[in-house]
Amino acid sequence: MPYPTDASATWFVTGASRGLGLELVKQLLQRGDNVAATTRSAERLTTALAGADVSRLLILPVDLADEKAVTAAVRETTDRFGALDVVVNNAGYGMLAAVEEVSDAEARELFDVQVFGTWNVLRAVLPGLRARRSGHIVNVSSILGLTTFPGWGAYCAAKYALEGLTGSLAAEMAGFGIRVTLVEPGYMRTDFLRTSSLRLPERTTDGYGAIREMTDAHLAMPGSQLGDPAKAATAIITVAEGSAAPLHQILGSDSYGLAKAQLDALTADLEAARPLATSTDIPADA
Repeated sequence: MPYPTDASATWFVTGASRGLGLELVKQLLQRGDNVAATTRSAERLTTALAGADVSRLLILPVDLADEKAVTAAVRETTDRFGALDVVVNNAGYGMLAAVEEVSDAEARELFDVQVFGTWNVLRAVLPGLRARRSGHIVNVSSILGLTTFPGWGAYCAAKYALEGLTGSLAAEMAGFGIRVTLVEPGYMRTDFLRTSSLRLPERTTDGYGAIREMTDAHLAMPGSQLGDPAKAATAIITVAEGSAAPLHQILGSDSYGLAKAQLDALTADLEAARPLATSTDIPADA
């Protein structure tokens, strides 16, 4: 069954109190959709939505790493609104550090939100979506789920994991009529590059002066990013409404350019590697 166009849809959105998630919630409420919004701070979300009609909003203070809490949040959503139509896994934060500098605890905390938190949501919502044989899952990745840069190793690792998980999920859900999309934004004019959303390593290591310079440049970037989060939120709604949504939806001309460059570089690598790659086959007549 396609996305409902003649009635209010029900959305489950994680990471809803800032940036892209907040813009999405605002637009969905303006449309008259039902929105279950997870956040670590109900107060921050309530303040951000001051003046909006929140009669169709369910605020869910949830730690996404807590599987039982996530399951309870999804149950509360369906008790309030009925079946889910669209699930947007948006929660996350950045980390800018050399691979050597990221502690075990920092890496695991990042994956808890970006990967395992998403997985908890998926386990909770998929039985209901499969039973109805409809719905749309949107996992918010990043251009750094398709390419890499020094200093972003931990964040890229988490987003690459999300990309692999989502690609497999899309194939598994195709037979159930459930659409799955990865959204891969570039730089957007949100607070993602502020210290509230960008983690830095507790301990730095001598020798990574270039990464320290990159960190300073990124912390000075807010307000100058190319991407408009309001337009990105509208794009996600467009994807959800569409009947033929792609698995990969790039957002931002910067993201598109970086993805195209990565494809070109990968193609060149594959061709350079082909002679040695094919030399490892067992001959057909052996």
